[in-house]
Amino acid sequence: MHMPASVTLLVLIALPQVWAQEAVGPEAPEEPLGIPVAGVVLWPEHDLSATCVRVYSDPSWKRLVAEYPTGGPTGGVGLLLEPGTYYLMAFSDQDRDTRLSPGDGLGFYGVTSMRGNPIPLVLDEGSAGLSVTITIVGQLDAEMKLQPTSAQVEAYDPGDWDASVSGRVTSSEAAAGRLCDALQIRRKRRRAAIVKALSDRDSGFAYVARKVEPDLARAAVDLGLPGVGCYAEEQRTYPLKGIAAQVIGFAGTDNRGLAGVELMHEEELSGRPGSETVVRDPEGRIIKTVAHRDPQSGADVRLTLDREIQFFAEDVLRRTVRDAGARAATGIVMDPRTGEILTMASVTREGFHGFGKDPATEKNRAVVDVYEPGSIFKVVTISGALADGLVKPGSRFTLPPSIWVADREINESHPRGTVTYSVREILQWSSNVGAVTIGQKMGKAGLSRWVRAFGFGKPTGIDFPGESGGIVLPADQWSGSSIGNIPMGQGIAVTALQMASAFCAVANDGVQVRPRLIAQVGDEVHDAVTRRRVIPSTVARQVRRMLQLAVDEGTGTRARIPGYAVAGKTGTAEMPLPHGGGYAKGVYVASFVGMAPTDRPRLVVLATVDGTTQYGGDAAAPAVQKIMRFALHHLEIAP
Repeated sequence: MHMPASVTLLVLIALPQVWAQEAVGPEAPEEPLGIPVAGVVLWPEHDLSATCVRVYSDPSWKRLVAEYPTGGPTGGVGLLLEPGTYYLMAFSDQDRDTRLSPGDGLGFYGVTSMRGNPIPLVLDEGSAGLSVTITIVGQLDAEMKLQPTSAQVEAYDPGDWDASVSGRVTSSEAAAGRLCDALQIRRKRRRAAIVKALSDRDSGFAYVARKVEPDLARAAVDLGLPGVGCYAEEQRTYPLKGIAAQVIGFAGTDNRGLAGVELMHEEELSGRPGSETVVRDPEGRIIKTVAHRDPQSGADVRLTLDREIQFFAEDVLRRTVRDAGARAATGIVMDPRTGEILTMASVTREGFHGFGKDPATEKNRAVVDVYEPGSIFKVVTISGALADGLVKPGSRFTLPPSIWVADREINESHPRGTVTYSVREILQWSSNVGAVTIGQKMGKAGLSRWVRAFGFGKPTGIDFPGESGGIVLPADQWSGSSIGNIPMGQGIAVTALQMASAFCAVANDGVQVRPRLIAQVGDEVHDAVTRRRVIPSTVARQVRRMLQLAVDEGTGTRARIPGYAVAGKTGTAEMPLPHGGGYAKGVYVASFVGMAPTDRPRLVVLATVDGTTQYGGDAAAPAVQKIMRFALHHLEIAP
């Protein structure tokens, strides 16, 4: 699976309203019409401290007047407020009746922002219910002094858009509303945040929206609102949407990896931006290029995941969660010979709806979450006892209905009388009492050694960030009942990946291969395989034959696949209560791990179903059967 390429989208920016500073200069006349003075635009004729234009109302002319300091142009810019008539006029001492069409430019000295952008000056509503914007434009000269060039006056009626003189919006709330409508932003909380951002007088700019569709951005820019602009930036696209989302992870607004493979391989994926160092003349023209570096594209990262199996497995797990009334489910498909992860799926009852919405749905549960494995852990106990020569597949034990270990009584999952089981039958029928009896023969030191040998208590080393090593106490910290808990998969916490890796050792004739997700980065193929022997090959084959009995006739019959020899083990673990308060009754982590074909397994498939009232053979085994059957056929693996 390739990491997706970026696409270019538009980003919309709006300059907040620039409000005038307090004037220094002639005292303004009284304001009998109640038209408030909105403020002052600074006019630095020679430097930034120079006194400037003052705006105020004139009762005789019913207008807003702009006054200038000595040396500036005579007259000013005003708005006639005649009943029912809205039009703009520019006037001077010689001619007070020169009328302009809305938006006409005026020969006018003024100021500009240090960025060279127009400065909107918004006058509060007057007696006629109008708002006025005076936009003054200028440039910085070679000596970094401001040289005003032109001004533009516009007005609108905020209560009647049809009567708008200029069609432009100057109030923050109205501007935000029109922008949100154009961008199809409907959530009240987000709209309110945009109003707040545009009203911030201390900010030089504010983002209205990022990573929007080009058509929406174009519609917003086409509104013609003062100070609104856009620029292009790249965005990650995920062609398969949410498939394998928890593995791939995601990149943030600035395209930096924040989770999963995106985070682990951020450096390789991001590439390197180009740069150029130049010398400019006072007019801003480039005179000389001192240094230049071309941009370098990021490298593709190819995963070991099989797209078809991944899609199918996620669908099966979603249906399993629904049918079993569970909270979540996890699935893994591995090639035990190479350690390649063909599927790594995490689903929840709520479903995945994108990153940043629900942390519980975003994490890769197969790698970061730990759980008590329950009866599937009996494979570790029995494999260790066989390898140490303490038992043989045919060794027989007389097993009472329950057994006391220290202060704890251990029962079977289903009531029964006293029986005599072989080791083969203990695994086939998943006997708790039988597993504890074998664990006691191994002793604390022996059992602890095999737990560690199978890789529990430390990360597997998979190329994925945030892997948990599980929880395994040293033997000298075990309680008196630990030798009764751990042989049947309680009192220990593992990840789904650790459990699948342990079964891969059994499937691969006793050799454990480090799991891996990355197949290739750029031109570099990641095909190195790290192996270590865990149990003798003879023991691995013995255990596989026992596990096939568990599927053919024991607790895992619902994992049978017609035409294939399947080996596997069920697990049903009570869910621990928070803060060490014991176990929840009747709520389980149901699991099943299977492998096929039994003689020379090509696939190991694990499924865990979290928070269900069903046992592993009923909730998880059918899911593994469906996923295994599809994968065997898809990969054309012969029986």
